[in-house]
Amino acid sequence: MIPELGQYSLILAMIMAAFLAVIPMVGASKGSLFLMSFAKPLAKSLFLFMLISIFCLAYAFATDDFSVKYVAGNSNSALPVYYKLSAVWGGHEGSLLLWVFILSGWIFAVAIKSDGLPTDIMARVLAVLGMVGVGFISFTLITSSPFERLLVNTPLEGADLNPLLQDIGLIIHPPLLYMGYVGFSVAFAFAIAALLSGKLDVAWSRWTRPWTNLAWAFLTIGITLGSWWAYYELGWGGWWFWDPVENASFMPWLMGTALVHSLAVTEKRGLFKSWTLLLAIFTFSLSLLGTFLVRSGVLTSVHSFAADPERGLFILVLLAITVGGSLLLYAIKAYDVKSESNFELLSRETLILINNVVLVIICSMVLIGTLYPLIIDALGGGKMSVGPPYFNLLFVPFSLLLAFFMGIGILLRWKKSSPRKLLKQLLPSFFLAIAVGISAAYLFNQELAFKATLALVLAFWVVFSLILDAFSKVSNKADKLVGLSKLSPSYWAMQIAHLGVVVTMVGVALVATYSEERDIRMVPGDIVTLAEYSFEFQGAEKISGPNYSADMGTIEVLKNNQFFATMHPEKRFYPARGSMMTEADINAGLFADVFVALGEPLADGAWAVRLQYKPFMRWVWFGGVLMMFAGMLTVFDRRYKIRKSALPVTA
Repeated sequence: MIPELGQYSLILAMIMAAFLAVIPMVGASKGSLFLMSFAKPLAKSLFLFMLISIFCLAYAFATDDFSVKYVAGNSNSALPVYYKLSAVWGGHEGSLLLWVFILSGWIFAVAIKSDGLPTDIMARVLAVLGMVGVGFISFTLITSSPFERLLVNTPLEGADLNPLLQDIGLIIHPPLLYMGYVGFSVAFAFAIAALLSGKLDVAWSRWTRPWTNLAWAFLTIGITLGSWWAYYELGWGGWWFWDPVENASFMPWLMGTALVHSLAVTEKRGLFKSWTLLLAIFTFSLSLLGTFLVRSGVLTSVHSFAADPERGLFILVLLAITVGGSLLLYAIKAYDVKSESNFELLSRETLILINNVVLVIICSMVLIGTLYPLIIDALGGGKMSVGPPYFNLLFVPFSLLLAFFMGIGILLRWKKSSPRKLLKQLLPSFFLAIAVGISAAYLFNQELAFKATLALVLAFWVVFSLILDAFSKVSNKADKLVGLSKLSPSYWAMQIAHLGVVVTMVGVALVATYSEERDIRMVPGDIVTLAEYSFEFQGAEKISGPNYSADMGTIEVLKNNQFFATMHPEKRFYPARGSMMTEADINAGLFADVFVALGEPLADGAWAVRLQYKPFMRWVWFGGVLMMFAGMLTVFDRRYKIRKSALPVTA
């Protein structure tokens, strides 16, 4: 009965989304306040029915209802309860239900936080979000219902959750990633509403910015957690593989980063209006493209969910309608919201535009590298892959260029900067960054590796620019610390976000340059040296978990001949699926990770063992956490608490 309730709730949610897509939009076009007043109740009803639906699926998992096909394929009675609940989104059908539920949550949030918005704008925004909801709820109902029953030959036991997903990463990574993916639908809806109304002003950008920053923050932490999860769970010790599905989340992040900056210019100076709208359309379109790649079966990846051509075709049609329709509307209406190009060459908005162009170029290169093999295969050219050499060759130079421009742009003023004053600030910080960066690179490894040294120089260049900019804000204050404390949350968010980029850049550069790795055969008593660490293999023993058995190795680690840690990597066997999994043991530190993983058992009690030393590994993810925090911080800026009196009434 509960699964049927979930299915009925999903159908009712579809009806609410359809009404939401039509009634408020008609009301906005006719100026009918009565019809537009339906928008908020419909949005709240949509969220309520989606909440009931996903709760019913979670209940089916918690109670081991194996008469539900999706539960039988992704759970097991021996599975710990927290994995049973996270298994709700462990497969295609459930993760799609989560996608739509999160969309309904964003719609609900916009509905309850839109009191200060003109009625017609609010109606159009919610109607556009309702259209997106119609597309994905219909996709779920027609091709991917998670409530399908196995009323005949109901299994007594489930097939178990994929062992790769039996991890805390599954509990937190997909919901946060989807919050980012789906959150960009709000920016997209505001862009379409602006095109339909022909109104794009400072109030519009102030309303759109916090939603966009919030979605960007969620996507940032989602990608960061995905990288961290892959690092320790896959057993390879890698943190980014340029996998097509990883690229699918990275592309909207790149475009979303450009959108966040462009919105700042639109708010501050009233410029880049058409460009901002186009970025909002492209960002959400790339989010939909990511959904297509993961669920269409056009690629094979540890991240992908489905391999059903029918589902892929459905999403492709949705993608074509969304992208084609929004770009057609943009072509027709963009002239109505264009801005005057009255900005000076030496200004912050110019550098933001340059950085936007660089971000779009990087995104385009990633897009080409991701789709090219699929296009060649579709044209009968055979299977091929585009690997890390292509992406690194193109991504690294443009990323360094981005960091260089970042250091300049932070110090530039809005409207116009004085060349003499700018040069007076830039030259000392530039030469100091060179000196400190080279010194830091040499002290770290007593050598100067070019890429690592260049990354450190640029990192210090940006950090010194951030410090100079902060103190220039309070240069006329008697008490500098009090002055700094009174700067707005948005300003500190800018500082923290750029610092996060620097921290991640340093982590990536040092890990890529100075990591060491050995794959070696070890028998009990063997000692292997790697970097400044010695590893003694003391053997392996059998252990049992709640739904698996394992061989657990014991390795004693010395650092500079002093005891450092005892590590216990595991090789697990999950009988329900007949799967083997590698569970690495990682001793994580602020400045270095020591990574140990068991490979295959060999003759005479020997094991294949992977040993890795990864300096500054945590910095890669700590930078992502800083960026996420910065995105969240902007929401608390008082400028974005818009009062109704501050907004034009366009109805």
